[in-house]
Amino acid sequence: MPAYDLIIRGGTIVDGTGGSEREGDVAIAGNRIAAVGTVSGSGAEEIDAKGKLVTPGFVDIHTHYDAQAVWDDHMSPSSSHGVTTAVMGNCGVGFAPCKPEDRERLIELMEGVEDIPGAVMHEGLKWEWESFGEYLDAIDRRPRDIDVCALLPHAAVRVFVMGDRAIALENANQGDIAQMRQIAKDAMRAGAFGFSTSRTLSHKTLRGDPTPTLRAQEDELRGIALGMTDAGSGMLEMVSEWAPDHNEEFAMLRRVIEASGRPAVFTLTQRHSRPEVWRDLLRHADKATQDGLSIRPVVAPRAIGVLLGLEGSQNPFSGCPSYKEIAHLPVAERARRMSDPAVRARILSEDPAAGSTFPLFHRMSYEYMFRFGTPPDYQPKLENSVAAIAARGNRTAPDIAYDMLTENDGANFIYHPLANYAYGDLSMAEAVLDNRNCIMGLGDGGAHVAFILDAGYQTWTMSHWGRDQKRWSIPEMIRRMTSDTAGAAGLHDRGILAPGMKADLNVIDWDHLGTGMPYVVNDLPAGGKRLLQKVSGYDATVVAGRVTFREGEPTGTLPGKLVRGPQAALAG
Repeated sequence: MPAYDLIIRGGTIVDGTGGSEREGDVAIAGNRIAAVGTVSGSGAEEIDAKGKLVTPGFVDIHTHYDAQAVWDDHMSPSSSHGVTTAVMGNCGVGFAPCKPEDRERLIELMEGVEDIPGAVMHEGLKWEWESFGEYLDAIDRRPRDIDVCALLPHAAVRVFVMGDRAIALENANQGDIAQMRQIAKDAMRAGAFGFSTSRTLSHKTLRGDPTPTLRAQEDELRGIALGMTDAGSGMLEMVSEWAPDHNEEFAMLRRVIEASGRPAVFTLTQRHSRPEVWRDLLRHADKATQDGLSIRPVVAPRAIGVLLGLEGSQNPFSGCPSYKEIAHLPVAERARRMSDPAVRARILSEDPAAGSTFPLFHRMSYEYMFRFGTPPDYQPKLENSVAAIAARGNRTAPDIAYDMLTENDGANFIYHPLANYAYGDLSMAEAVLDNRNCIMGLGDGGAHVAFILDAGYQTWTMSHWGRDQKRWSIPEMIRRMTSDTAGAAGLHDRGILAPGMKADLNVIDWDHLGTGMPYVVNDLPAGGKRLLQKVSGYDATVVAGRVTFREGEPTGTLPGKLVRGPQAALAG
């Protein structure tokens, strides 16, 4: 009889701790790692990893698979990039708790904030729940290709407790806060990993209504955090506008954490309109850490950018009445119609802002629009922006953008960094990644499905910062995406290759890591479309001891589960 269920032989082990690489084997019994090093005996299945990296599976701390996890077995695109555990429910949006009469409100908010079409959610969500615990039970019933963990979303809690008063942004009274505190306590005990909230104007419904949590007062946030204290578990996740006074906003967050004793993470980005605020927030977080408080920034390894194209859900002319008249046509036919001089003149004469439903339209600028290119270029030069090209050619920027969109039968994309690119390079991302208090994340898997494709940043991080730039060592790159993210979420049973740990692994062909051009598929409920990329360099991905991907293709094996609450490391 084989001694083990699976042995990965002769690979270069990068164990997730940041320690040096070493040659060796990894043996798996059941869903746990049984041995690391030189393994005698045979496995029921063996993978030859000679010349390949063997790493822990990646843990993504910031995703939005709250809806997709209801209807889909495959948490793509994340699962094709080596992610084996994803934390969903970030940014205060989600679907539980929810009374039947409030379902439409939560769908509208998710549609506006996270760009998941309402028709997709109406068809895909079965609403087998009202409480958050019942939502977790529904998620638990479906097997999938990765593990998922869920945060309790503030918007859903607020609407559940306050109804119309939440939508009107009224302050919660003491009775409301007491009820929210109990909901938080119950959610943590049911298996939530924490609580998420949003305080940013960018989070709106398609009608332009702000998220119900925008102006939640400190006593409300403290009350909910104390619900986690009552339960003895859970972290606070926050995204904020950090306005009007970012220093006071952080001080408020700090007071909430001091009162509750729970850890916190917050989204740290560089707004182009306030390009230096991130430095103050980073200093505040470092100071909190020095003072013994766990308040850690979650940062992106590159600019956060949208893909504007005729195939996606947004482009610079989406709000123009004449474009809307032809928006239903197939992409190639739409590009052909747009090339007609009369149609072109009409669209270019119209104001795209007037009819836009894109919540981030006000942040778009031709100075930060670039031809995406093949292979994808995530660090374009400012002199190659649409505005710069137009200025050199004595043309208008919309004219140049129009040409880029209609070339190649409309298959092209324009890349627009909306954050982390105020300096015209990746120096901001490089600076925050250099800070070990920062957590790598913000890929937003499951959200912004037809205009952002940052899920899969793990592949880009390794190929760009690790292989091509050699900015950080391979062990450090892997640590940032495994033990560091797992520990921040409270998942202490994974993220490290050691006996007793959960058997989530990747076998990686370092030299061939990469992604292709984005493309659109219509595989969501109701025929909804989303962006995906071809991924290369993953010879195998293993979840709970079972191979879920080989050579980038899913095996059909679905060992992934809902993880309920923080997990402690097991003894070897």
